[in-house]
Amino acid sequence: MGFFYMAIKTTLEQLEAVQAAIALCETGQEGSVNGKRYRMADLDVLYKREEHLMARYNREQAGSAGPASTYGIPRRD
Repeated sequence: MGFFYMAIKTTLEQLEAVQAAIALCETGQEGSVNGKRYRMADLDVLYKREEHLMARYNREQAGSAGPASTYGIPRRD
């Protein structure tokens, strides 16, 4: 029996997937049948997810710019 590896997407990959879903929704994933309106995805949810991922991606990029300055009291054990 082998090991199963689950691919973990980076923040950028997740952000690109959400943006692709938004683009699909904006180009017409809505319709109606017998007077009943259907929507395949909720744009508000996708926009919130995009905002969350963009903020996380920006934090990750800022962290890779170099050592961060931290202020505080040194810990003495």
